[in-house]
Amino acid sequence: MTDPAQPPEPTAASASSDDAVRPIRILLTDDHALVRRGVRLILDREPDLQVVAEAGDGAEAIEAARGHDIDLAVMDIAMPRLTGLQATRELVALKPGLRVLMLTMHDNEQYLFQALKAGACGFVLKSVADRDLVAACRAAMRNEPFLYPGAVTALIRSYLERVRHGEENPDQLLTPREEEVLKLVAEGHSSKDIAEMLFISIKTVHRHRANLLHKLGLRDRLELTRYAIRAGLIEP
Repeated sequence: MTDPAQPPEPTAASASSDDAVRPIRILLTDDHALVRRGVRLILDREPDLQVVAEAGDGAEAIEAARGHDIDLAVMDIAMPRLTGLQATRELVALKPGLRVLMLTMHDNEQYLFQALKAGACGFVLKSVADRDLVAACRAAMRNEPFLYPGAVTALIRSYLERVRHGEENPDQLLTPREEEVLKLVAEGHSSKDIAEMLFISIKTVHRHRANLLHKLGLRDRLELTRYAIRAGLIEP
């Protein structure tokens, strides 16, 4: 006979229910500590969301992803060292099941297209993060894209323009190393500094720079900088 004073034994169903409520583990990356603090407040107040790691730039995000078990990365775009776009490409290669959301202050079509190309599954504006971010996180974990209304309009307009002109999306034009060199050149680093930062020779830096100018049909550092801004490698 069961003692009514004793609590019931846990069943297999209740155990699996406990497992099902494990929060979504999030890596939060932004180069501004105050922004990270505000975003963390939004996320951590939700029982199904938990920030387990933070990073101040793309390179730190990759290291954090190696050291933590994460389900979702919430990533700023314009950051020093590695941008959110560059880091996203490395993160999805490092952890194929990882979901990535881009969180940015820039309502910029070029950033949007580059983010989706890099492997992000959503694009959220910081100005409405308190309204959209939680829903975007949950959508990402359901493997659903999340875009703000203006982004959807931009995608449709871009698609219609390509169809109208018979154009197709070009393959990735620059190699990852060329992109690294381009970002550093646009940030104003000298060839000597770039060589030291990337552990390559100055001669190799000069060769990459010449290849960049040739591939992109540009003439000088100023035009490279303008291209880097349009490509989302550095902030305007």
